[in-house]
Amino acid sequence: MAKRLFLFLVLVFAASVVLVACGPDRDSGGDSDGGADGDSPEQEKPEELLVWADEDKAEGIEGAIAAFEEEYGIEVVVEELEMATRQREQLNLDGPAGTGPDVLTLPHDQIGGVASQGLIAPLEVEQDVIDIYTESSIDAVTFEGEVYGLPKATETPVLFYNKEHLDEAPDTFDELFEFSQDFTDGDNYGYLALWDNYYFAHGILASYGGFVFEDQDGTLDPSTIGLNNDGAVEAAEYIQMWYEEGLFPDGIIGEAGGSTKTGLFEEGRVAASMDGPWAVQGLNNAGVDFGVSPMPELPNGEYAQTFVGVKSWNVSNYSEYKDWSTELVTWLANEENSLERFQLVNEIPPIASLIDDPAIAEDPVAEAVAIQSQRGIPMPNIPQMDEVWGPMADALQLIAIGDQEPEEALDEAVEVIRTNIETNFGE
Repeated sequence: MAKRLFLFLVLVFAASVVLVACGPDRDSGGDSDGGADGDSPEQEKPEELLVWADEDKAEGIEGAIAAFEEEYGIEVVVEELEMATRQREQLNLDGPAGTGPDVLTLPHDQIGGVASQGLIAPLEVEQDVIDIYTESSIDAVTFEGEVYGLPKATETPVLFYNKEHLDEAPDTFDELFEFSQDFTDGDNYGYLALWDNYYFAHGILASYGGFVFEDQDGTLDPSTIGLNNDGAVEAAEYIQMWYEEGLFPDGIIGEAGGSTKTGLFEEGRVAASMDGPWAVQGLNNAGVDFGVSPMPELPNGEYAQTFVGVKSWNVSNYSEYKDWSTELVTWLANEENSLERFQLVNEIPPIASLIDDPAIAEDPVAEAVAIQSQRGIPMPNIPQMDEVWGPMADALQLIAIGDQEPEEALDEAVEVIRTNIETNFGE
């Protein structure tokens, strides 16, 4: 059990000092305790609250929503909307129009950007609410000293493998590459990864020495970018080799790549895949007998330094009922409801009291995520990170299809990133 405790404590990333400050007085009025002491907010009770849940994850909160409605007599409408991009984009439109959500869910790397734009509100909750979460997960949702959400899940990519094709996970990428050369035949694939997507490719680039922004004693410097240094170029050349060898199908390049890769694995046509804990639900539904492990060792002797992320429940700054929305966020993210959501949709909650719960402590996916998280790197949550994803995706796709050499593609991507940061942030 001591091993489980250690692994879970590093589940998000190395713990750091939490900077928690109460937010300013909110326009909506009322002095909400955020459910910290069981009292209801003093704000007038709404008839309805709208929640945007992540795509295919709403079933994980059905019980919590029903209990909240019964407790407070407020109808809660839940709509599913893809989290990574759609919720933020739609909030920009629906928020000012008065048709947006009261509560939404965001990945922590977007928090700095949406907070700076005034799209989400800082939360006013008591310290005992904050204290149930791991310190590092609260750090992930903290921007400029204020907490902008409560953590609901932590995740990082790991290696899934089909036990029909592999008895156990390979220890190294060299082994996986050799296996893939023998196994791949155009219908079946030894290993698949979305390496044209920077979120997944980062694990390879970082392990060879690439980095997004320079870390200066815990503060990220967006004026220093390491995505085209020698290590990043070497990593991109390694990535390109998999495509050049015909080990990845053309269909997993571009926006449809994720669904294509997922479909192939769920059909039993893939021996191993780089994916995250969000894939578990679909694999179980498809009846795949799968195993999971941390990512194998790369040819340079390093492990993939994958991005570690925290997903959170957040309150829209356009909500007329911020106090009641905060109450709902606190309710959804508490220990009981977080454990239930894990059991239903396999989202791993970074809650200290759940460390020893058998549902999590004895789960092989949670263990793999814990080990890989120890090796990973937290995604930057400063708003300049928004300028990275698009140019890096363009570069990686050009590398994958062989239209550009890695050095040239990465140089151009970094130039675009720098230009966009200077234009949008004056840096």
